[in-house]
Amino acid sequence: MHKIGISDEIIERVTKRRGRVHLFDSIDAKKTALIVIDMQNAFCKPGAPVEVPLSRDIVPNINQLADSLRKLGGDVVWIVSEFAHHGGVSEWENFFNHIVASEVRERTMSYMEPGAEGSVLWHELEEKEGDISLVKNRYSCLASSASQLERVLRSRGIETLLIAGTKTNICCETTARDAFDMDFKVVLVSDCCAALSDREHQATMESIIQQFGDVLNTAEVEERLS
Repeated sequence: MHKIGISDEIIERVTKRRGRVHLFDSIDAKKTALIVIDMQNAFCKPGAPVEVPLSRDIVPNINQLADSLRKLGGDVVWIVSEFAHHGGVSEWENFFNHIVASEVRERTMSYMEPGAEGSVLWHELEEKEGDISLVKNRYSCLASSASQLERVLRSRGIETLLIAGTKTNICCETTARDAFDMDFKVVLVSDCCAALSDREHQATMESIIQQFGDVLNTAEVEERLS
């Protein structure tokens, strides 16, 4: 798990600008959803083509926060990435042609196609009856046509999103940015997110707390929920 925090420089800057560090003193659980992003075999399983080793370390915190939120009437949403392809052509060619290395392109496409092993939620996560499961095909769960997440959230009266999962600086960050622009209250749960390095994880935390929402750890979220 990442041990790094937000730098003193950023905390000082945020405090000077708005008179406080954290945005939210309380969180209405019944209007809150925990959005768990990409905690699937493709990212969590050792040796997977897009493995994020630290993703396995955040599983206990995600399970704990999910359980706390359920008990208070909130929603838990599990989101996995899948990419359909036909004849070697993916539904997200920009990603597979330019971001994924050529030597692992075919393996990654096959591993993350609908129904493949890579799209399965990591087995240590505690998905419960009543939770919501969705599929996305872009970095952000809230990108246009990427998933049904916005429709689900609006229909349930959700106002606050707790962002968890991997990678902190890719899918978690892009979702958080989109959520803020769509007028959701955003909390990046720092010890429920994982990146490939401390530096990348910290960069996202510092960007989010300055412009896009709050950054809290699991204990701090639970204090505000209760």
